[in-house]
Amino acid sequence: MSVQLIEVQRDGLTIRGTLTIPDGATTYPLAILMHGFTSDRGNTPDQLLYQLSAQLVARQVATLRFDFNGHGASDGRFQDMTVVNEIADAEAILTYVRQLPDVQRIYLLGHSQGGVVASMLAGLYPEMIAKVVLMAPAATLKSDAQKGVLQGATYDPHRIPDALPLTFKPQLSVGGAYLRSAQVLPIYEVAQRYRGPVALFHGDQDTVVSPSASRKYEAVYEQATLHVVPGADHGFQNGRERVVAAVVRELTESAKD
Repeated sequence: MSVQLIEVQRDGLTIRGTLTIPDGATTYPLAILMHGFTSDRGNTPDQLLYQLSAQLVARQVATLRFDFNGHGASDGRFQDMTVVNEIADAEAILTYVRQLPDVQRIYLLGHSQGGVVASMLAGLYPEMIAKVVLMAPAATLKSDAQKGVLQGATYDPHRIPDALPLTFKPQLSVGGAYLRSAQVLPIYEVAQRYRGPVALFHGDQDTVVSPSASRKYEAVYEQATLHVVPGADHGFQNGRERVVAAVVRELTESAKD
């Protein structure tokens, strides 16, 4: 396989990623992989996106996994990150992928907040995306922001602070712009503009994002299949190999169409 570190520019920031192309492939489908809140593109074999990439490439699907702004190796401060500017990051990556001469079709795969970004990106560019896979998509971030809750941290949703420290990573704070924009994100309204095939995976033991988020996605999409994973948490730690295999099947079977 060919592994290339890539960089794209977005509003003065450098967004960095890893492009992996199967050995001997002259043309190929490509999956853009998007990580979740406070995570990264997956640089070690124990990480979800690393595992998904390895399995997809082994089955002749190229991958591009990247760090959103303020995460991993990409530019920017975490405190300046919002879902809106993560969509802009993903748009820049999509533009890069569309310029690759050997890409036959493009898939989007997102975990958690990356799932929200993937769903909205597909809604904005529906004719360019062949399939979408959402893993524990964190659409509840909107209702949480309206309540003044963020993964254990609380605040007054009518008097939003300029910065809110995270309880599980106190060295990081989200900015007020993240919380304000989250309250009004048209997540499902934009997502449902995509009318192609969608596969949803959600653990029934997910305590970070309620499985109801995926059930609502299933309801608004025209072609959606929801896989509720027994015993799985938000990161799919329990039964990870089984989930990765199922996701890979979704995309490799699409590649044969």
